[in-house]
Parts: sequence; C-alpha cells; structure tokens
Amino acid sequence: MDSVPSDGSVLALKILVAGGFGVGKTTLVGSVSEIRPLRTEERLTAAGRGVDDLGGVEQKTTTTVAMDFGRITIREGLSVYLFGTPGQDRFWFLWDELAQGALGAVVLADTRRLTDCFPAVDFFEHRGIPFVVAVNRFAGTRDFRPEEVARALDLDGGTPVVVCDARRRASGKDVLVNLVEHAGRVHAARLLADTRR
Repeated sequence: MDSVPSDGSVLALKILVAGGFGVGKTTLVGSVSEIRPLRTEERLTAAGRGVDDLGGVEQKTTTTVAMDFGRITIREGLSVYLFGTPGQDRFWFLWDELAQGALGAVVLADTRRLTDCFPAVDFFEHRGIPFVVAVNRFAGTRDFRPEEVARALDLDGGTPVVVCDARRRASGKDVLVNLVEHAGRVHAARLLADTRR
C-alpha cells in the first residue's frame, strides 16, 4: 500500500473546470468529488436578465459567482483539487487567480452554444495550460464527432475532445483521466524541448 512520503509531504494536483454559462461545470465537480463540494451559487435575478444569455438553458435558476471546489483522493498523500470557474464574462477576472499552479483544465462544451467555450479555449491556449474539451451531452441535442468539435473550435493539434455526461461520476472521471494523460504528455514534451536548448 502506498503511503505518505517519509518527509510528510502531500502532493495536490489542481485542475480547473471551465466553460460557458450553464454548461455543467458545477454538475461535473459535484459528480466526481468525494467530499460535498463547495459551491458559490446564487439565484438568478431579474437584474441579470439583460446580462446573462439564457438561450438554450432557460430552465437554469442559479449561477456560480466565484467558484466550485471539490476533491478526489488518489492515494494517501496524493489528491486532486477541482476548481470550477464561473461562466459569465463579468466573473472572468477570477480565472487568472484560479489558474495559478494548475496542472490543466477541462473545458466543458455544449454543442447548442459551442461559441460559449471560445473564451476558455483562448484563455488556456494563451497561457500554455494543457486542456481537454469535454462535450457534455444534453437531452435532445445532436451528436457531433470529436473531430467535428475540434474543427469548429479551431483547436491546436493534439488537444483531446471527449464526450461526457457531467452527471455521471464514471464519465467525469474518464474526462479527468484524459486530461491528466494529456497534461503529462505536454509537460514531458516541454521538458524534453528545454533539455535540447
């Protein structure tokens, strides 16, 4: 059985869950977290009607105003911390702080509102943070192949696109495994490039 290193250190990996408004970030964090997730959701009010675009998510009644937080313990001494970012652009100032020290990110996408994930894709590409795009399946939506989504989002080559159901724990875990594997490849390639300089 694995144990905590003799120096007592604990390793925590930080993963962000980002995407547009109403795409399922809070749901994904909640479905995979082993602890009751910290949520900063507030009810949508009349004051936000002119600001928040509810097209395609008319049934949404709450919104994240700071972040969601969850945890997964891989083994003793190794945990994954999940930070769900707020989706509306008025809260994007929080993203820089949340992104500090992140191993990588999941960009959740809703094919009914695919353009809503462009800001998250741009954010992570410009900062060199490895990410995967996870297409969250919603009832009654058309299915697209991952390569079609990658082309529509003009993703850099090698950026994985996976299909998921954010409500299902196993599906969310598969997304996180894809991200960790992708981030490992990206970081290994960067180390190799640095040693060749």
